[in-house]
Amino acid sequence: MRDRFVIGNWKLNGGLAANALLLDALSVGVVEKSGRSCGVCVPSPYLAQVQAALKDSFIGWGSQDVSRFESGAYTGDVSAGMVAEFGSRYALVGHSERRAIFGDTEDVVAGKFGLALRAVLTPILCVGESLPERESGKTEEVVWRQLQAVVVAHGVSGLSRAILAYEPVWAIGTGKTASPGQAEDVHAFLRGKVRALDKAIGDQLSILYGGSVKKSNAAELFGMPDIDGGLIGGASLVAEEFLGIWNAL
Repeated sequence: MRDRFVIGNWKLNGGLAANALLLDALSVGVVEKSGRSCGVCVPSPYLAQVQAALKDSFIGWGSQDVSRFESGAYTGDVSAGMVAEFGSRYALVGHSERRAIFGDTEDVVAGKFGLALRAVLTPILCVGESLPERESGKTEEVVWRQLQAVVVAHGVSGLSRAILAYEPVWAIGTGKTASPGQAEDVHAFLRGKVRALDKAIGDQLSILYGGSVKKSNAAELFGMPDIDGGLIGGASLVAEEFLGIWNAL
């Protein structure tokens, strides 16, 4: 049976006081469930606060990105090794906003993925298509190209230590959500491509859906056979919403 996850992505949000209130509510409200894990990926300056607040809870934590470099004259970057020193479990790589706004190419994403693995983090590899790509029938081509870059660089075995997240770009922060059937189709396609390379890894790979997941639609999405949880954006900043999503898993 595959592991299931609800992972929050705070994006560029937060403040010490607001974080404390949110983390306190989550640490009380997230009750341990067998085969299910909860986590939050936060801006790197807050990793120490999150570590202190969640160390005795069932919630893991991590970063929203890692540098493509291990060390050196790269002002402003935060390495995977630095992230790991705060007891982090996860690191997002390849989020659509990193690809679109900051120019992360498939090769850059593959490099970050490898450095996260080397730091003994679990990379959460994000793939997804834009609205024009979906409307032109290129969804499968795009998500496979993004995934394949990592497989070529690190082998399909690299996915055995990772989580995959499908995030249709047109459904991120827009209020639009892929229907459960639309999301399931892409999840099943991705799983099938990995299974063709290694059946065991494909069967065990956890694939999360990210794209305007809310407590009102989480149960239906999570009920799909190839959707193993969610990568949660805006709703992860509201304790009631995030806990409702967790309870739907």
